[in-house]
Amino acid sequence: MSAPLEILPVTGPITGEIRPPGSKSITNRALIIAAQAAGTSRLTGVLDSQDTRVMLESLKRLGWSVEQDLATATVVLSGGTGRPTASKADLWLENSGTSIRFLTALCTRGSGTYRLDGNARMRERPLEDLVAGLNQLGASVRTELNNACPPVIVEAAGLAGGSASVRGGTSSQYLSALLMAAPGATGEVVLEVSGDLVSEPYVVMTLRVMEEFGVSVDSPRSGLFNIRPQAYQAREYAIEPDASAASYFFAVAAATGGSVTVRGLSRDSLQGDVGFVDALVQMGCRADWSHDQITLHGGPLRGIEIDMNAISDTAQTLAAIAPLAEGPTSIRNVAHMRHKETDRVSALATELRRLGQGVEEFPDGLRIEPAPLRPAQIATYDDHRMAMSFAVLGLRTPGLFIEHPECTGKTYPRFFEDLNRLCRR
Repeated sequence: MSAPLEILPVTGPITGEIRPPGSKSITNRALIIAAQAAGTSRLTGVLDSQDTRVMLESLKRLGWSVEQDLATATVVLSGGTGRPTASKADLWLENSGTSIRFLTALCTRGSGTYRLDGNARMRERPLEDLVAGLNQLGASVRTELNNACPPVIVEAAGLAGGSASVRGGTSSQYLSALLMAAPGATGEVVLEVSGDLVSEPYVVMTLRVMEEFGVSVDSPRSGLFNIRPQAYQAREYAIEPDASAASYFFAVAAATGGSVTVRGLSRDSLQGDVGFVDALVQMGCRADWSHDQITLHGGPLRGIEIDMNAISDTAQTLAAIAPLAEGPTSIRNVAHMRHKETDRVSALATELRRLGQGVEEFPDGLRIEPAPLRPAQIATYDDHRMAMSFAVLGLRTPGLFIEHPECTGKTYPRFFEDLNRLCRR
C-alpha cells in the first residue's frame, strides 16, 4: 500500500471544467444487458476501474466474447445466446457489490455450476434477499457458508419465472439484478418490493437502460414490476460521465467559493446523483443547468437537514464539506450506507471527530456540528468514497492526509490526477 497522501490547501476559489470518467453504475448495467442481447453491442464511454474490470473478466470466464479498447473507452461485446456458455466458472469480484449481485442473477440463466466470491469485506456483505428472490423464480442459489454472505453458489438450469418478493430496505441492487435477468426467464416474472425502496433512482436507471436495449417492463403501481419473456437487442450505447464522481468536483466549487463546470451531465441524466447539486444549492450555492453540462457556483455555506436516501452515494461528499458551513448539518434516512464498502455512517463519524468536529451518530445518519478543523490523517477503510470526499475538505484544511489513496481505483483510478489538474492550473 502507498504512503498517506497529503492534500495541499488551495489559496483561493477554484474555477474550471472537467468531464469525469464513465458511470460505474451505468457501465456495469450496460455490460450485463449487452451480454444478454441478440447481436453485438458497442459501448462507448466505458469506465476502466477495479469494479468494471472484475465484471469484464467475469463475463469472459462465463464464455462471452469481450473486446476492450482502453484508449477509446470502448467495449465490443457479442451477446451470443444471451446466456453463459461456460458450464463451470469461479468468479472473483473483489469488493464490487454491484458486480456480484448482477452476475449472480445472470448466472442463473446458464447451465452449470458457478461460484462467486470476493475479498474479506465482500464476505461481510449480505446477499440473502437476492438469493431468496432468485430461488422464488425457480433458481438454485445458496451461500456457501450458510451465513447469507458470499461465497455464493449457483447451480444453474435456466430461470423459470413466477413471482418473487424482495425487501427494499437494504439495497436497490437486488431488485436491479432481478429485473435485468427477468426477461430471459421461461415464463413471466412478477417482482414486488416489500417496504420502502432505498436508492430508488438506481432502479429507474436500470429500467431506462433495459428500455434502451429493447426490453419493456410494466409497472402498474409503485413497487410492482411485471416482465414478460423478451429478448434484449444489441446496439451502440454511450455511457454518461459518473454523477457520483462529479459530486467531488461540485464540492470543490462549494468548498472554495469557486465555479466548476462538469461536462456531459444534465438535469435529464440517467443518474439520480445529479440531485447532489440541489443539495449544494440548499447550502447556499448556485447552479446553472444546460443540456450537456452543469456549473456549480460556490457561496457562503449554511448547514441543512436533508434526506439523502435517494442519493446516498453522495452523502459522504456532503458530510465532508459540512464542517465548512455555518451551523449544523443533519443527514438522515441512509441506514443502508452501513452495508456498503464499509459502514459509511460510522466511518464518517469517526473521521470527522478526528478532525475536531462535533458528531452525533444515528442509526440512519449523523449530525455534524462545525468546529475549528485540526490536522489529521484520514482512514479510508478501503472505501473509495471516503478517500475522495475527504480529499475535497483537504483543499481547505492544512495537514490533512489521506491513507491508502490507491483505494480510489475501485471506481476512479485517476481521481487525484484530475483533482490536481483542476486545482493547480
